[in-house]
Amino acid sequence: MTAARLTIDLDAIAANWQRLSRLCRSETGATVKADAYGLGAARVARRLADAGARTFFVALAEEGAVIRQAVGSGPRIFVYSGHMAGDTQTLRNLDLIPLVNSADQLVRHLESLPRHPFGVQLDSGMNRLGMEAAEWAAVRDLAVAADPKLVMSHLACADDPEHLFNAQQMDNFLDMTAGYAGDRSLAATGGILLSPEYHFDISRPGIGLYGGAPFDDATPVVTLSLPVIQTREVEAGEVVGYGCTWVAERPSRIATVAAGYADGLLRALSNRAMLYAGETACPVVGRVSMDLITVDVTDLEVVPEELEILGAPQGIDMVADAAETIGYEILTSLGGRYKRRYQSRLA
Repeated sequence: MTAARLTIDLDAIAANWQRLSRLCRSETGATVKADAYGLGAARVARRLADAGARTFFVALAEEGAVIRQAVGSGPRIFVYSGHMAGDTQTLRNLDLIPLVNSADQLVRHLESLPRHPFGVQLDSGMNRLGMEAAEWAAVRDLAVAADPKLVMSHLACADDPEHLFNAQQMDNFLDMTAGYAGDRSLAATGGILLSPEYHFDISRPGIGLYGGAPFDDATPVVTLSLPVIQTREVEAGEVVGYGCTWVAERPSRIATVAAGYADGLLRALSNRAMLYAGETACPVVGRVSMDLITVDVTDLEVVPEELEILGAPQGIDMVADAAETIGYEILTSLGGRYKRRYQSRLA
């Protein structure tokens, strides 16, 4: 069976970073956690470094190790999960900067790595990571005396510019950092697009780099082509796939392509998604199975050797809408069986 092909345009990622950077009044970093949203952290980070990115953000210290190896000793690498138990040696040896999330993490860091750089993550209302106002007030003097390299928080509703919680979080963040003279960060992709007042000293775009909403001006990054294994003719009244969830209403030509939910193409796409032959949409019919998807290609004059599920006619957010999810999940679910091809003029 010929493997499906995932093409990743590294130059498009760099162009998206540069476009977002031009919108910012301050430094623009890059979030490359979760293997750069499933697209290959080392290659993505190197290309972003070539484009001018000097600060990277990852979720875990282990992810930071990959980025350090990729970009060398110059750029800063911040770790969102902070200083976890067992991270000390990795943080020290690879010069990673933990964003401490609690008083306990702050104490752990100052005791185990007293001269090592760190940052602080504050909870401005999302109730996920970071110190709440009372905890921060109790340790602020200790933290500031140790010279944090960044104080940050994260917006919960930045993809909705009209949401009132954006302004509420901004006010909370301003209150919690009042009088603090060091670098601050509040905006990821959505925050960059809200307005310059959310930018502070450094922004941390993630999904916008990879072609996803809410960055509508993003250059598409990924193309996913699925090889056609077999075509068959079915008569009106015949069924296709597990559970008999699709019944032909006319004589139809059905193509079976080599990918499925084991490759991150969610079962929720069953009977809802489209694949494309050039600009022509072909509906998924029947259930997405582990390795196979069936597609109605009746209206094509010629069935091509492969059909696209991601590409110019249909980006990650259109596929996400069909699955009632978000582009983040589509990207980070892409499996390991694809034949990956990277495009870059610098390659």
